[in-house]
Amino acid sequence: MADSKMAVSQWSPEFAQDLIPAAEKTALLYNLSYLCLANFTNLERLIRSRAVETQLLFGSSESTMVKCILTSKNLVESLFPMLMTAVEKNKATLAVMFLAKARVWIKDIITDVDRIVEKYDLHNKDVASSTSDVITEKQETDKKIKEKDHELKQTEKTLDDLNSKLKKTTEEIEETEKKIKSKSQEIQDFARSKSQTNTGLGIFAAIVPFIGLIVKSIYDAITDPNDVAHMKALEAELDRFIAEKTVLKQKQWQIELQLIDWQMKATKASFDLNAIPDPIHLNEVQKSLTQIQAILIQLKNFWENVGQMLDYLEQKTFVGENLIEDLADLKDEFLASIKIAKEAWSCFGEGCKRASVIFKLQTKDAYKFLEVSPSSLSKQEWQKEYESVKKQLENIDPPQGVTSSVRPAITE
Repeated sequence: MADSKMAVSQWSPEFAQDLIPAAEKTALLYNLSYLCLANFTNLERLIRSRAVETQLLFGSSESTMVKCILTSKNLVESLFPMLMTAVEKNKATLAVMFLAKARVWIKDIITDVDRIVEKYDLHNKDVASSTSDVITEKQETDKKIKEKDHELKQTEKTLDDLNSKLKKTTEEIEETEKKIKSKSQEIQDFARSKSQTNTGLGIFAAIVPFIGLIVKSIYDAITDPNDVAHMKALEAELDRFIAEKTVLKQKQWQIELQLIDWQMKATKASFDLNAIPDPIHLNEVQKSLTQIQAILIQLKNFWENVGQMLDYLEQKTFVGENLIEDLADLKDEFLASIKIAKEAWSCFGEGCKRASVIFKLQTKDAYKFLEVSPSSLSKQEWQKEYESVKKQLENIDPPQGVTSSVRPAITE
């Protein structure tokens, strides 16, 4: 398998963890925008419309996650047992037929995710347009207000400082992600070089596309002390970069929470002046939607990689130069790989199931605030709702990212 083009995915079965805060924050920020635009009928109606669109989009996203769940289940309960039967009976033709079925499943998911990502893109543009509408009406209203009070000016200065800190931290995260990607690529290249002399490792990498398990398989396959030392050094660097990213993500989250808190103070100050507040919460809604869209794009890329690896597996193991005479020699390695693949894909299916639940809950319950017009609330009721949303935002668990704990332990 010397010319393998396998691209081991950095995608983690725990990807749903990043969806939770983004989805929860989206609804709560819509709620804040809705509250803070009370008494401005046109803008209130606009926010309600955009929030309903987001709710429907989350419903479509849930359907896509269900499709991923079913495909993962089909891989575990249908494809892998069929492949095992084909290998045990040396039926290469059957294996090719089963892999063709898997490609159809995966192509269907990629098309579905593509469609959802495009919807997120269009919806985000609509939210941006709404933000512009709010700004336009705000400018007209602000002409009637000659001065803002001291508290609002101080708040805006604090917001500028926090935005600068957030920008710097985000840049540091992006730089760290580049390091993680580069180091993961080194590990992938090392695995690829070892697969030249270890066909079983190449087969394993094709059906178990998760970096942690690939690392373990390399340790199981190599015996040269120099190779072991090199692999440990690469792994240690990767773990260090992952740990750095986790710390930075926590820092980013804390700054985001501070920003939301001060944004709420600025909004409240504007509200008390009977001015239309800046659409800062709508800007944050766009960021959350963009985060969710990015996760879905990663999901699409992951399935594309899986499709490519299955193509490679078919071409080089079942219809290439190895054909049936070599298949018998690889039988034990192949069957062992499928056993681990079933466990890994079952774990991935559980991650998709959690993502499906997240979208379902957001679709069902998180937008009930739209049932009541904020302009109908008394001052006391408005304040109570405002404080409730603020507390919910503070209680959102921060995104975890992919930590070293997700990866299997490496033993000597």
